[in-house]
Amino acid sequence: MAISERDIDIIFERLRSGVVPERGLETFAVGIDKQRTEIQRQLQLAANGEGAFKFLRGGYGCGKTFMSRLAVLDAQAQGFATSFVVVSDNDLHFYKFDDVYRKVVQELGTSSCPRGALSDIIDRWIARVEDALIAGGADENSDGFDALVQQRMEEELASLTGGKAPEDMARVLRAVFTLKQKGEIVEASALLSWLSGSENVAASAKKVAGIKGDIGSREALDYLQGILEITKAAGYKGLVIVIDEAETILRMRQDVRGKSLNGIRQICDAADRYKGLLWLFTGTPEFFDANRGVAGLQPLHDRIKFERVSGFANPRQPQLELKPFDAQRLKEVAVKLRGLFPTSDPTDLIDKVSTDFIERLVDKVTTGFKGDVGVVPRQFLRQFVNILDLAHEYDEFDPMAAEGFEINDLTFEEERIQKGLPPYDEEPEDIAGYAPVEF
Repeated sequence: MAISERDIDIIFERLRSGVVPERGLETFAVGIDKQRTEIQRQLQLAANGEGAFKFLRGGYGCGKTFMSRLAVLDAQAQGFATSFVVVSDNDLHFYKFDDVYRKVVQELGTSSCPRGALSDIIDRWIARVEDALIAGGADENSDGFDALVQQRMEEELASLTGGKAPEDMARVLRAVFTLKQKGEIVEASALLSWLSGSENVAASAKKVAGIKGDIGSREALDYLQGILEITKAAGYKGLVIVIDEAETILRMRQDVRGKSLNGIRQICDAADRYKGLLWLFTGTPEFFDANRGVAGLQPLHDRIKFERVSGFANPRQPQLELKPFDAQRLKEVAVKLRGLFPTSDPTDLIDKVSTDFIERLVDKVTTGFKGDVGVVPRQFLRQFVNILDLAHEYDEFDPMAAEGFEINDLTFEEERIQKGLPPYDEEPEDIAGYAPVEF
């Protein structure tokens, strides 16, 4: 697959910072064919109108974020809208569905609009409504055409959602259309912010649409269904929502953890109602297996439990296992990146950053984590890209003679692993599990 120079630059810029690039991931993906095939199956289910969910299970450094971002790219290439949300213990509590809704809608993206795509999606939907009316004989130049468009928008929204779209949603969409027709873009943008879940929209802007208050937790998922149906009506196959780093929930207070886990359980139970929506959650084994995590909430555990038979894990069960990196896979990634690196003299780069050097660097990096290759990809790739940069910039630079690898900028989890500690300290109340949480 061809890749642009801009995307190549972005890949290496992100790796220099120790983060997963948002584009071009397929160019250096290795060892995930089985997992990618299962994600493709899930995308096909969503394209066929099914509502689905999948949990990506893997330890630190197994590539959960990489896999989920690759799923987003694959989904967009196949005509889906997407949203990539990272769980935060500060502003995303999963039992507050208005928090979830706000994050999902703010991060909406498509192949043509990587982020903040709600306005573009609504414009595409309205254009299709207008085209359908014109095809049916309506005169787009008549004084009553805009009223016809508004009426058809309202009828279509009600039909697509089975009448479950909140009335305020219909009011806002009508007002957005009217304001844009008048060229009042700032006012329309304020209402789109409200529809995105913002709580900072002026009362004067809300008054234009005849609404009060903000989108609350109880109706947030009804709004999400409305956004999903509009997205499909705009010409997209459906919507893929990634919830990355679900293990962050483990660091929350016990009551918040229990409610957040129960919120995920509710989403799984309701998944089949959202036709064309695929939820992808990523989490560590501790998130799924510890009493403070999924294992502590029996109803959720029963729905998504992970099983092996004679050492084999079925990729089609709710949890899709990602295998830790090994030295060979790390070497293959390095070789791919070396071949991708932008340079006018690739032969010289290969001579300097030789396969022998790559193997030695893998050994050196893993030594810093007691030989555990599974937790070192981020650190390794950051150091490796630095070596490529130095080899490119300085003719006299010899990687073999360079100083040894220094571990730096460790994450919370990497620090504990390096010290030989488990990812989290046990808490006494973990043994008790969680009682069902009522809403």
